Amino acid sequence: MSSDKSVSRRSFLGTSAAVAVASPFVIPRSVLAQPGQVGANDKIIVGFVGTRGRARQLMTHLPKERAKIVAIADFWRQNLVEAVNEKRREDFEGGFPNIDQWGLYDSDLEMYDKEKLDCSFVVTSDFNRTIACCNAVTAGLDIFAEKALTTYIAEGRVLVNYVRKHNRILQVGSQQRTMSQNRFGCALVREGRLGKINVIQARNYGQSRPIPDNLPEEPIPEGFNWDAWQGPTAYRPFNRQLLGWMNWEEYNGGDMTNWGAHGVDQIQWAMGADNSGPVELYPLMRRRERSGERNGEYVGRDGAVAAKYACGVEVRFELDPGPAGGAIFRGERGNLEINRNLLRANPPELIADAPELDPLEADDHPGLRWNARPHIHNFFDCMSSRELPVADVEIGHRTVTFCHLVGICRRLNRRLHWDPVAERFIGDDEANALVDLPRRAGFELPVV
Repeated sequence: MSSDKSVSRRSFLGTSAAVAVASPFVIPRSVLAQPGQVGANDKIIVGFVGTRGRARQLMTHLPKERAKIVAIADFWRQNLVEAVNEKRREDFEGGFPNIDQWGLYDSDLEMYDKEKLDCSFVVTSDFNRTIACCNAVTAGLDIFAEKALTTYIAEGRVLVNYVRKHNRILQVGSQQRTMSQNRFGCALVREGRLGKINVIQARNYGQSRPIPDNLPEEPIPEGFNWDAWQGPTAYRPFNRQLLGWMNWEEYNGGDMTNWGAHGVDQIQWAMGADNSGPVELYPLMRRRERSGERNGEYVGRDGAVAAKYACGVEVRFELDPGPAGGAIFRGERGNLEINRNLLRANPPELIADAPELDPLEADDHPGLRWNARPHIHNFFDCMSSRELPVADVEIGHRTVTFCHLVGICRRLNRRLHWDPVAERFIGDDEANALVDLPRRAGFELPVV
C-alpha cells in the first residue's frame, strides 16, 4: 500500500543545564516535555482518524498557534483526497501551510507506526470509535474523541479502564462543557438555586432502525477498505445505503446517541451525576398517536421513556420538539431551559447574573459554527498538566450509557432497574445481554 508521506517530525524540546543556571526562575514541570507528556510551550503534533464532515470542521477549529496537523487516516482514500483538497482551498487564518506534506494513510495503525504524533483526533463512525481510541492509547497518544463515545455500554468501561491504565488524556467532544452559559446553567441546578427539582423534561430523541435484510450487494468503490470500515460489526456485502450509518441500529443509536449525547450530558452535569446515572427506566404513555403506537401505549422504537435517579428526580424524554442540546429543569423556585449556548428561565431573574453568550469566532465561516476551540484548548492544556479535561472519558462513557439505557428500554418495552455502580441490570438477563455485544474476530478490544 502506498502512502503520500513527507512530513517534518516534531523536535522534542529539552532544557539544557546552561539555560537552567542562567535563569533565575524555576520552570514548572508541566511546561517541559516528558515521555508521554507534551510541554506547555511545544507545538502539538496532531493526526486525524476519520476525515469526513465533522473531522473537517475540527481541522478548521484547531488552534493553529498551538498545534499543527501532519497526518490523516481514513479507510476510504477518496475521503483523504477530498479532505486535503477542501482544506487546501481554505484560506481562513492562512489555511494549512504544510498541507502538501500531510501523511495520508489508509489506517490509523499505519499512521501511528510511521508518524511521531502527540495526539489523535478520533472522528470515525460511532461503531469504530472505541477501538480507534484504544489503538491511539496503545500508541501512547492523548485523544480528542467525538461523541457518541461508544455503541454499547460494556465497551465504554473497557475504554475508560484502558485510558486510566496507560495514563492518557481523553477529551470527549461534548463541547457544551466549555460554553459559558452551559457551565452557569448546570452549576445553577447543582447549587440548588431552582430549589428541589420536580421533573426534567428532555427531547424525545429518535432511535435508529435495523438494517434491512434485502439490501442488494453493490461493487465496492475503488480504494475503499470495506472490511475495515465495518469494524467490529457483522460483515455485510457493500451497499451504499449502509454508508448512512446513523440510520442503522447495528452501527449507532440514532439521534438518541447523537444529539442525545449532548442533551443527556447537560442533565448528568446539572444533576452532579458525572460518575453515575439513573437507577430505573420505563416507557411512558403517549396521548397522541404516532407511527408505532396503538391506543396511546408505546410499542415503537421512538416512544417516550422516563428515567429516574436514586434521589427520585425523574427525567422524561417526551418533548417533540424540545431542546436538542439540553433539557428543561422544573424546580420549586422556577424553570430553567438549558440548550446549546443558551439559557431561558421563568422567572427571568434566575439567570440575571448569567454570562453573555459565547461568540462564534467567524459567523461567515460554516466550519466554525458552534465554536469548539475552547474545548480543544482545554484538551491541549490537560495534555501538558495531565489534569482531567472537562469532558473526561468517564464523563463521556456515563453520558452515552444513559443514552444506551433509553434505547434498551425502548427495545424491551418494559420497566428496567439499573445498577450504575456495577453497570448491570438488576435481575434481568435479557437486558444484560444487550450491555455487552459480540464483536467480529480481528476487532477485539484489549483485555484490561
